[in-house]
Amino acid sequence: MDRIATNSAYNAVLSNIMNAEIAQSNAGNQISSTEKATDLKGYGTGAESLTAMQATSTQVTGYLNNTQLISAKLSTQDSALSQVSGAADSAVASITQAIAVGNSTGLMQQLQNAFGSAVEGLNTTYNGEYLFSGGQVNTQPVSATQLSDLTAQPVASSFHNDQRQITTQVDANTTVATGFLADKVGTPLFNAFQAIEAYNQPPTGPLTGQLTTTQQAFLTQQIATLNTVQAGLNTVVGQNGQAQDQVTNMQSDLTSRQTMLAGLIGNVTQADLAQADANLQQAQLSIQAAGQVFQALNASSLLNTLAPSGGIA
Repeated sequence: MDRIATNSAYNAVLSNIMNAEIAQSNAGNQISSTEKATDLKGYGTGAESLTAMQATSTQVTGYLNNTQLISAKLSTQDSALSQVSGAADSAVASITQAIAVGNSTGLMQQLQNAFGSAVEGLNTTYNGEYLFSGGQVNTQPVSATQLSDLTAQPVASSFHNDQRQITTQVDANTTVATGFLADKVGTPLFNAFQAIEAYNQPPTGPLTGQLTTTQQAFLTQQIATLNTVQAGLNTVVGQNGQAQDQVTNMQSDLTSRQTMLAGLIGNVTQADLAQADANLQQAQLSIQAAGQVFQALNASSLLNTLAPSGGIA
């Protein structure tokens, strides 16, 4: 007996074709994007944990970028602080040489050069901002330029930084002291230069030509003072170095965390390309098979069975 109705069969075939096309599209998207889904809905129950991991990864990346900026800043700061320390060393060397030869000709100019180098170091900028101004990053922290400025007014008047000690958050639970203040770093050195400049003035000065016994004794005392100042400056340089080490270690830790999170996220989001390729081929076969069934159903339509064989009598 010939079949009368094919409606349910057509519906089943059409449903199979649609499902196969969806599977084909999903597999194709996975192959082209290498990801399992294009939105969170596609990850089902794993969407919540994926969102949490992505948020953590974004935070870690932010901290890592920040440590990279701070590392560069600390490197510039290290050069600046070393320059200030070097100014004290240069002053000691100049005074030692003058005492050794018993002549102070050119000594004050050499000390002026050392002082100018220290001022330049304390007025160092990074990305257009003064490093040693505390929170007043647009204010030059040291205004004195000549040794005579140190005796024309109190040493403290040469500094214009505030007292905000800069710290940097390098992860959710760790902050690093990364800022130094010009007056804290420079005051002992400026006091030493002030004492020498004051002595250079009458009645004890000027310090030119042959040194008297009294002048030699004074300068010898200044060497001891400057050595103490230099030791303090070296300590500051060392503190900056410790901050650099902390930031470097944190960079390494954050990079490891970033790599780990990328792997965890990849486990959730990255498609199994071999499986996706197999799914794509299976979907294509399903579409072809459903198409053949559709054609077969169409060929066995009731309309074909009832087709007229002749005209009306």
